[in-house]
Amino acid sequence: MIAIVQLLIKYALFQPFLETTNLTITLNGFGFGLLVLSTLCIAAAGNIINDIYDVDTDIINRPKKIIVGSKISEKTAYILFVIFNVIGVLIGFYLSNLVGRSGFFAIFVIISALLYVYATYLKPTLLLGNLVISILVALSILIVGLFELIPVITTQNQATQLTFFKILLDYALFAFLINLVREIVKDLIDVDGDYKAGMNTLPIAIGRSRASKVAFAILLLPLFGSIYYVATYLYKYELFIGYFIIFIIAPLIYSGVRTFNAKSKKDYVHISNMLKLVMLFGMLSLVLYPIVLK
Repeated sequence: MIAIVQLLIKYALFQPFLETTNLTITLNGFGFGLLVLSTLCIAAAGNIINDIYDVDTDIINRPKKIIVGSKISEKTAYILFVIFNVIGVLIGFYLSNLVGRSGFFAIFVIISALLYVYATYLKPTLLLGNLVISILVALSILIVGLFELIPVITTQNQATQLTFFKILLDYALFAFLINLVREIVKDLIDVDGDYKAGMNTLPIAIGRSRASKVAFAILLLPLFGSIYYVATYLYKYELFIGYFIIFIIAPLIYSGVRTFNAKSKKDYVHISNMLKLVMLFGMLSLVLYPIVLK
């Protein structure tokens, strides 16, 4: 999904408007491919270290999906973790210098470090781990704008560059909120294993019922935010309105109702899958921009 959204930003949101607006982008196809590869490598490293430290809880929560210690050894997993991190960070170093913003290299180092800290220290803590991983998901969207738009801002194109960056901010906020709800729902799914592992996730701290209500309350933010976004910016375009109602707003309402009334692990798994679809369809809406607005 990370690769899909980054490619959509490049080729659906940016590329079609290069000739009709003052929009200017920095990276060619090769450079952008490296940005996607770097992001995926660091994300893969984060998944690996997370799997390493989740073995004890996964034995209870999802015994059939254990990889570390089953399909590959812990030593091999650590080696892969280091390899993917090194590749991702080194590519980030190269790209930062390529666009003339050497300071951007720190972004890759910080993301890599946060994924490690999340897996080893923050995941068991109340909401903090959920917030960190959701911020990193949002950053996977914003990083495209940072590398494509910011390095080539001039007085002449500043308004256009910032307009497109604001669109990315809106999508990043949407991704942050949806992912935050999904992280809480995943904690509700894994509550038994997390409890035995001594974690202090939201469902353990305040109970399943109250945690469900918190997830429901947060879910209202992207729901009303999507309605506001369509009503404010896209109300003239019927295709956008129809798409958002069918693929974003209606599923969010459905997910909200299911979250408010959820009782069983099966309910929470269904909600998690629905939120994953909402996230996907939210990102795919980028395809509509060149169709409707060009």
